[in-house]
Amino acid sequence: MQELYEQYKGLLFKLAYQLTGSVSDAEDAVQDVFLKIYDVPPEKLAEPKAYLCKMVTNRCRDLHKSARMKREQYFGEWLPEPFASSNDDAMASVERDDLLSYAMVVLLERLTQTERTVFVLREALGFDYHEIAGLIEKSEVNCRKLFSRASAKMGIAPDELVQPESANLEWVYGFQAALKQGNMKQILSMLDQDVVLVADGGGKVSSVLNPIITPDRVARLLLGGVRDGSMVDGVAAIDVVRLNGQPAIVFRSREGVHTVCMIHLEGNLIRNLYLVRNPDKMSHIGQ
Repeated sequence: MQELYEQYKGLLFKLAYQLTGSVSDAEDAVQDVFLKIYDVPPEKLAEPKAYLCKMVTNRCRDLHKSARMKREQYFGEWLPEPFASSNDDAMASVERDDLLSYAMVVLLERLTQTERTVFVLREALGFDYHEIAGLIEKSEVNCRKLFSRASAKMGIAPDELVQPESANLEWVYGFQAALKQGNMKQILSMLDQDVVLVADGGGKVSSVLNPIITPDRVARLLLGGVRDGSMVDGVAAIDVVRLNGQPAIVFRSREGVHTVCMIHLEGNLIRNLYLVRNPDKMSHIGQ
C-alpha cells in the first residue's frame, strides 16, 4: 500500500486539484481514497492507476456538490487556491507539463463536473479517450463530445492550442521591477488593452468585488495596493515565486503574504490578472 501511495499520490493530487480548484479538498480526496483502498480486494487493483483515478474522480464529484452550494453563497469573485510544492507532501511531484495553467483552472469553473473531468483527464493528464470512457462510464464518442463542449465553453477554438501562454521568469521579474519602482508607464506597456483583473477576498479582507477592466484602472489598482499594503521599511515587499508550476508575484506586509498575483499572457501582454487575497487560501503558498 505504501508503494502505491508513493507511486500515485502526485498524479492523484493533480487530478483532484484540477477537479476542485482547492488544495485542501484535493489532499482530503487523496487521503480518503488511500484509506478506503485498504478494504479493496487485491484483484480489483490489477490496474491500480485506472482504479485509483476512478476513486478520486468519484470522490471529487461528491465534493463538487457541496462546493457548488458554498460558491453560490461566496462573497465576491471565487478563484482557485494557489499552491507551492514542497518536498514533503503530495504536491512535490507536480510538474508543469501535466498541470493546467492557473488561468485554465479558472476557466474550468465554467464547466459541468463531467465536462471538467473529461477535460482534465484528456488535456492535463494525457489519458486516451478509451481510458476516460472507462473511468467515467460513458462511451468514447460521448467523451469526445464532452471534451469538445468543454473547450467551446472555455472559449478554445478547435484548432487552438489549449494551454494559454505562460509568462516566463524574466518577463515576470520585469513586471515586478515596474511595480516596485511605481513605473506607471512601464506597467501600462505590459498590459493588454483588454486586460481584466479579478480579485478574491472572500469577504475576509478588503477587495474589489467586480472585475476591473482597462489598463489605466488596473495599473492604478496595482500601484495603490503596493503603496497602501506592501511597503515595509520604505521598500516595496514584492517577490517573484513559483506557484501552480508557474512564475507568480506575492505582495507582503510585516505579517506575511497578503496577496498572490497569478498572470495570464496573450501576445506577451497581460490579458488576465488574478489576485487571491482571501487569507483562507494562503496556507499552501509559504511565507
